[in-house]
This record gives sequence, C-alpha cells and structure tokens, in this order.
Amino acid sequence: MRIPLTFLLLALALGCRNEPAIEKARWLAGTWEQQTARGSVFESWQRDGDRALAGQSYRLRAGDTVFLESIRLVQEGDRLLYIPTVSDQNDSRPIRFASKKITGTELVFENPAHDFPQQITYRRVRSDSLVAEIAGIQNGKARREVFAMKGRNT
Repeated sequence: MRIPLTFLLLALALGCRNEPAIEKARWLAGTWEQQTARGSVFESWQRDGDRALAGQSYRLRAGDTVFLESIRLVQEGDRLLYIPTVSDQNDSRPIRFASKKITGTELVFENPAHDFPQQITYRRVRSDSLVAEIAGIQNGKARREVFAMKGRNT
C-alpha cells in the first residue's frame, strides 16, 4: 500500500507542532504555601480557559484574607505573559513580563524596564514543592528574593 506524499507531509507537520507554552505551565495550578515568621503566605492558581491561568497571592491575618496581588498567566501568540497587579504599586496597573524560558519545570519572565523586579522565576522542585524567585537591580544594587513553597492540594 502506498501512502500519498501529501498525507505524509501533513501527518509530519501535525505531529511536530509545539505544545503551547501555557500547557507547560499547568503544573503551577493549585494552592502553594510559604511559611514565614509573620504567618503563611499563599499563592493560588487555577485554569482560566484554554489560554490562561489566574492566580492570586494572599495571607491570612486574624481569620481574615488579605489579598496581596492578582496575577494572570496568558498565552499570547507563541509567548507566555506573566501579568501581576498589586493594589499599592504601579498605580494599581498590571505590569507585563514576557516569557524568557518555559519548560515543564521552570518558568522565567522578564521586564527589563520595570523598577523591581525585572525577572520572575518559578521552579518546580517536586510535584508538591516549588521555588519562586524575584530578581533584578534596585537602587543600583543586585537584589534577589527566594520563596520556597509547598503544595497544599497536591
């Protein structure tokens, strides 16, 4: 049996399509907790349609939820955008960070024009833990903050 060349080329092209970047970031979905001296800080992510994840970070204080920021992770063309909005920063406007590296275990976003941070990274350590990092230059000095988090529903 002979298979037409057109069919083979079409099958090859469909089989070689890259997985959308948002699919490589789906491991972020869930609730993550970082324990600090001032109590726990949570980051919660959920699927928002086929091309986005919606996230929020918050802390619990005296039984109340105090929201720190909302975040959108959005597939735009071949790129993934990390878009945080912090109520007491940047006049409450969202800031866009473009993907620099997206794998099944690491997400790296950059915005060189932002004051601080200029880079945001998430690294999956295991299925139940991740390390988030913000880094850049602030007041002329290199600065980096690391946040080790455990999954609460993994």
